[in-house]
Amino acid sequence: MQSLKLGIVGATGLVGREFLKLLEERKTPIEELRLFASEKSAGTKISFRGKDIEVQALKESCFKGLNVCFFSAGGSVSKIWAPRAVEDGAYAIDNSSAFRMHPEVPLVVPEVNMHAIDSKLGPQLIANPNCSTIQMVVALKPIQEKFGLTSVIVSTYQSVSGAGSDAVEEVKGHSLAYLNNQELEPEIFPKSIAFNNIPMIGDMEENGFTSEEMKMVNETKKILEQDDLPVSAFCVRTPSLNGHSESVWFDVKSNPSKEEMISCLNTSKGIDMSLKDLPTIREASGKNPVFVGRVHKDVAVANRWIMWVVADNIRKGAALNGLQIAESLFDKSQN
Repeated sequence: MQSLKLGIVGATGLVGREFLKLLEERKTPIEELRLFASEKSAGTKISFRGKDIEVQALKESCFKGLNVCFFSAGGSVSKIWAPRAVEDGAYAIDNSSAFRMHPEVPLVVPEVNMHAIDSKLGPQLIANPNCSTIQMVVALKPIQEKFGLTSVIVSTYQSVSGAGSDAVEEVKGHSLAYLNNQELEPEIFPKSIAFNNIPMIGDMEENGFTSEEMKMVNETKKILEQDDLPVSAFCVRTPSLNGHSESVWFDVKSNPSKEEMISCLNTSKGIDMSLKDLPTIREASGKNPVFVGRVHKDVAVANRWIMWVVADNIRKGAALNGLQIAESLFDKSQN
């Protein structure tokens, strides 16, 4: 594939560092690499392929000469700087929610809808979906294509890494305090996350759903290109460090056998069903696939199925998905 002239905004965060790790693992050809972060982190040096690269603060024309830039520094940063990267001639792949539902911005999971990007337009803004949405639509897409989808209901169990590195430190500190009969005031979460489940991710909206849940509802419809698909979500933050789990109920138009349903999933790109029907976040952590298990028909509703979907939210749910988009854009053998 063509060598990337790559920028990473948010290079010192969990997702940015995972992106760098993936570049090493996948031996992605890099002609130039620029790392960006906040003023506070500017000057930090990060080792990459035997060289120390100094992290820069964002400034005017800092993207000139790059052909792709990955953003994972929050929506407020992306709103200002991602369009500037496009103006400077780079594809901007944004991991925040800032542009996901914009009608002219493709929301992309490569295994599902890489066709949503019109490469003839050249450099443009591309949105990376929500981590929980990504793993679910990877599992749902082959089912939609083969059997038709008529509704989706999902409950998620999301690790603290989805809220950033400060959240990871908070669960560690609160857990240690709890074991020593101490109680600490939460700073990141609405209640202490130590040995606890919190049934709220994001802000509460007027309809009783949270912003995280509505992201899953709206993004799923856009990615699967099925606006009339009923989708409902309930998202729970768990005290696990990394990896998201989902129980997904889905209704189909046809009446496949269990063997047909499993075969459909087992032969689809990006899905791994090898973990003896019981995939967990420990096994998924640090891995690239979306793991699926517990596939079975519901006993309550005809044509309703249930599956368990697990993935590394920092990898496939963020960094890997963005890197796959970049690799696909610049892999001439796929164009």
